[in-house]
Amino acid sequence: MKDRAVTWRLPVPAQETLLALFITVMQVQGTIVRNSGEQIERPLTDLGNLGYLLLIASGAVIAVRRRWPVPVFAVTALVSLAYYTLGFPDGPGWLGLFVALYTVAAYGDGRRSLVIAGAGTLILAAAWLTAAADIEPRAAIGWVYFRIGASVMSAALGESIRSRHVIAAEAQRRAELAERTREEEARARVDAERLRIAREVHDTVAHAIAIINVQSGVTAHVLGKRPDLAREALRAIEQTSSRALREMRAILGVLRDDDTGDDDPRAPYPRLEQIDELATKAREAGLDCTIDITPPPAPLPSTVSNAAYRIVQESITNVVRHAGPTRVTVTLNPGADAVEISITDEGRTTPAPQPGTTPSGRGILGMRERCRLLGGELDAGPLPDGGFQVRARLPLTGSHR
Repeated sequence: MKDRAVTWRLPVPAQETLLALFITVMQVQGTIVRNSGEQIERPLTDLGNLGYLLLIASGAVIAVRRRWPVPVFAVTALVSLAYYTLGFPDGPGWLGLFVALYTVAAYGDGRRSLVIAGAGTLILAAAWLTAAADIEPRAAIGWVYFRIGASVMSAALGESIRSRHVIAAEAQRRAELAERTREEEARARVDAERLRIAREVHDTVAHAIAIINVQSGVTAHVLGKRPDLAREALRAIEQTSSRALREMRAILGVLRDDDTGDDDPRAPYPRLEQIDELATKAREAGLDCTIDITPPPAPLPSTVSNAAYRIVQESITNVVRHAGPTRVTVTLNPGADAVEISITDEGRTTPAPQPGTTPSGRGILGMRERCRLLGGELDAGPLPDGGFQVRARLPLTGSHR
């Protein structure tokens, strides 16, 4: 176990008590020593030891200076005025007053505290000068100017300390705010990545399962009658599942932190150029799929190409799920500023107990979310003459390759 340095400090109340005791002793003892052997007009013992009581009071009140800085300053100022007005001997009886002035400025609220300290200093200066009006020789009133200067310096020092504390607190607040902002941005990026992965997994798995479900049904139906058709259906199942596994591997590759030596653990996502393979799988699932693509004027950004592929894939999956074998027409028209996509099916060609021409679930929500993230729009709904249509528009401006 490593040794750790232990910092020991007295509690704040104990520190303030010791400071008050020190100031009280210094004021009383310093005044006695300074005036020992001199002829003074009013010793500390006059008026029932009032001089001692005033010195003790102005020192003892320092113990609560942090809790009540303004009242403590008021008490020490009144004690100072009473002490010198009554003509008690000069000495370090100003220690408590200067500490109280410093406290008002250091622990106050800035402008208001400075106004209080300034007004108090002006009143004290006027009273001190009045009390020293009859002192001879005139050089003996130097203590008045010393107290005025020391009062100003005490307030200035307190304000300087307060300003440093305010600056440090503001810097700490900004640092905490920046840290929270970084955490929120990181959390938002993680959430967006999770949503993207979930969307990719949904599109890949849903499409593959829909095709496999149809082909397995065909296999079960023709297994004893048409082995050749059953063999083709099983081959389609194998190819579809293999492709789905490859896509899942590419999607989940972003979650891997280690290098396992695979050739391409982060293979690119499907793009619009692979839509012919998608159409082939749709035909194997029993759809009469027609693809009509206008050649784009320039290569599409990868985000748009992938989103277009996924929208077509999800639309075909919904047709397989809800309409069964039917005619599907896929039209893609890449323009200079956007790609327009249309997937239209003719609906069920055979009666069904519960018509399913309107897809349900999260497929359309996922397609609409893809469009929204790219700044596009998507409309989906049944047609008046039967069937279902999905129309999407994906802008190219601002898309990333």
